[in-house]
Order: sequence, then C-alpha cells, then structure tokens
Amino acid sequence: MAPGLPTAMDRPHFIGIGGAGMSGIAKILAQRGAEVAGSDARDSATAEALRALGVTVHVGHAREHLADGASCVVVSSAIREDNPELARAAELGIPVVHRSDALAALMVGLRPIAVAGTHGKTTTTSMLAVSLTELGLDPSYAIGGDLDAPGSNALHGEGDIFVAEADESDRSFHKYAPEVAIVLNVELDHHANYASMDEIYESFETFAGKIVPGGTLVVCADHEGARELTRRLAGSVRTVTYGEAEDADVRVTAVVPQGLKSRVTVLLGGQELTFTVSVPGRHYALNAVAALAAGAALGIPATELAPAIAAYTGVKRRLQLKGEAAGVQVIDSYAHHPTEMTADLEAMRAAAGDARILVVFQPHLFSRTQELGKEMGQALALAGASVVLDIYPAREDPIPGVTSELIIEAARAAGADVTAVHDKAEIPAVIAGMAKPGDLVLTMGAGDVTDLGPLILDRLSQ
Repeated sequence: MAPGLPTAMDRPHFIGIGGAGMSGIAKILAQRGAEVAGSDARDSATAEALRALGVTVHVGHAREHLADGASCVVVSSAIREDNPELARAAELGIPVVHRSDALAALMVGLRPIAVAGTHGKTTTTSMLAVSLTELGLDPSYAIGGDLDAPGSNALHGEGDIFVAEADESDRSFHKYAPEVAIVLNVELDHHANYASMDEIYESFETFAGKIVPGGTLVVCADHEGARELTRRLAGSVRTVTYGEAEDADVRVTAVVPQGLKSRVTVLLGGQELTFTVSVPGRHYALNAVAALAAGAALGIPATELAPAIAAYTGVKRRLQLKGEAAGVQVIDSYAHHPTEMTADLEAMRAAAGDARILVVFQPHLFSRTQELGKEMGQALALAGASVVLDIYPAREDPIPGVTSELIIEAARAAGADVTAVHDKAEIPAVIAGMAKPGDLVLTMGAGDVTDLGPLILDRLSQ
C-alpha cells in the first residue's frame, strides 16, 4: 500500500494551484484524503479537474481566499513576495512550504524515480508512468504536462513506485532522495538562476549526491554535458549510461522512423530488444531508452517494460496533433529552448517528408531570449516559414532592448523566411493566408501560443 498523508499536509492551501507542477501535487493530496484549497490567477480546465476531486479553487489572489484553518501554504518559485495570500499566511503564522518540499513529502516510503535534465523531463516521466501502469504496477506520478491518456498530470497509485519530474530551474530537485535518478542532458538555461555552466554542473552534482545508497544514476552517453557530469562524479554513484555512443551501457543500435512513430533497437545486458515508440523523433526515442534503463535499474525486466512503452501516446503540447482542416495539420510543441526547437523541427521534417512546415513561435522569457535569441533564430531556419510573436513574459519583467527582433534578425541571417506579428489575434488569418493543403503548422513555445491551434483550425476550415 502507498503511504497516506504527509505530516501537516491535511489542509493545504496552494497559491498558483493551476500550474502544472502545483496542480499535480494538489491532485495527489486530494486523492490521499486531504482537504485541499487554493487560488490561481485565472480559471482553467485544470481548475475544473481539481474541483472534480473536491478541491476548492478560487479565481484571483486575495487575502480572504486563505482560510485561517489551513495547515500550510504551498508556493512555487514563481509566487511573488507581495502576494496577498502569502502576506496573510505570515500574519496567521501558517507555515509556508515550497512545492518541491511538498512533492518530496509525497515520495516518503516509496521508491522514487526522479527525472532531470534541461530537456525531455516531461516526456520521459510520462513514458515511465504509462509503461509502469501498463504493467499493472500502479505507480504514483507527478508530471509537468497532461498525458493524452488518461488525460491527467498526476495520480496517487497504490504501488510502491513514484515517478516525478525533478526541476533544476530553481535547484528544487535537491530536495528529493530518489532510488533511481535520470539525467537526460545538461545545458545552460534558466539564466536568472544560473550564471555559468559550472553552476549548472554543481547543481546536478548535488542532485546526483541525493540518490539513496545503492541507488542508480541513469545518464545519457550521447550528450556532452551529461558525459561531463559523469566525469565530474568520478564513480561516486552507481551509473548506467544509455545512447548511441559505442561505450553506452544500454546502447541504441537503430532508430527507424515509421511515420509519426519510431522502431528502436537496443542492446541491454547482452540482449537485443526492439520496440515501438509512438511519437516521432530521435530525441523521443532516446527518452524512451532512458525510461527503459531506469525501469531495469529498479529491477523491472526490460523484456516486459520495452513493449509497454508503446502504450505511451504522448503528452499534451509535446508534438500533439490538434487537428486537420483544409488539408493542413496543426501540431502543438512546447519547445522553447533552441535545442528543443531543433529536435522537434528535425523530428517533424523526418516524419513529414516533402510537406512544408510553418511555425508560429512565441519566445518564452526575456532572460532566455537575451541569452539564446540567436540560437532560437537559427533553429527556425529548419522550418519552411515562421511567424514570430512578442515575448511571453511569464514571471519576468521586461529587459530593455530585449524583444523578438533579436530572434527575427538571427533567423533571417540564417536564411529563414520569417514574419513578425505583434497581435496574437491576427495569427489565424495570417496562417490561413500562408498555408496550403499538405502543409504542417507548428505552434511552438511554452506560453499561451498553444491557445492558437483551435483558432487556426477554425479559420482554415472556413
């Protein structure tokens, strides 16, 4: 049996409960019997899903939303110090708990798998959750995106395995003590919190040092940043490597595209296994192999886990097909870092054949655009044509001189066909004027660009 409620989490209040990470923890606590409440800036489908579990969700942030009987207040790093509910918590003496501490408390007594890396965490965590469920192991999981099936980002299972994303952006992944940890890749990102690659490596070294005695670090042998992390750890933790590299412990010998799927062959423990990954792209195939290696490290037979991975059909916003109209397919991508953008565009080019790819790209964060705008523009050169929106600020204030124009200039210098559109409401008409039957439209970015998919389809259908 899975454990019950963590200490002092029986009546939690979440500030920003609609966020991907926060909502998952709230769902699991509600499923374990807690009286959960919270607030978010706007109403959403996520809020409705929480209400269906008996969670009280307030729209907007106000002092009165926090009940004086709350046992704790849960926050993420995105919550500002001047939040009125946070101020009321201080007045009432209610403990404030970071999201990562709440998630760590949910893992106590279980066998955690923590998935870390600059890219691919949500997909790999999802592949593990789906395949372990397919095998009847009933895991608990907390994911940064909603699975296509069963359509949720979190679940309290009765099994003894807990699969969770481990977020490096604010160093909160240092809170976990996994039995198995995965590091998919290590790159410089989150420039507001990390000043250099050395700081990134130090943070990942600390994460690896949290693995319980006898546990395993699963790390990609193909990614230079991940290999450097392995060198820095110098055998201080049991390590299993995976990838196409000759020296990988779990070696990928073939990735064969099959439309929007791939057939992957690996050598594991001297045994050859071939299995299907139901999403396109080499990067997703490698995510599946990471999941396979992690499951094997927990003692799950690879011969059983490999075919179960085929049950994974995707996560919302990770190359998710939104629909087709007038012979044009519209696909949604969460990619917002140049490496992710390149990987998704290369995957779509391999799957699309001669089809033209049109990208609607919304940059995410001023700091990321300032540091990586040139590389974002170069990635857009892989598309047939691109439309670039203004920067989605999320939690950041504007930085003088940092606009989407940095990306557009770099894209044009790389030979890309790029158009700037400042008013998001114009996008459906712009794309309808550009798209021809057979084209693929990719809405790309971590902000609200995802909302444009249905609007584009509606305009195309007219």
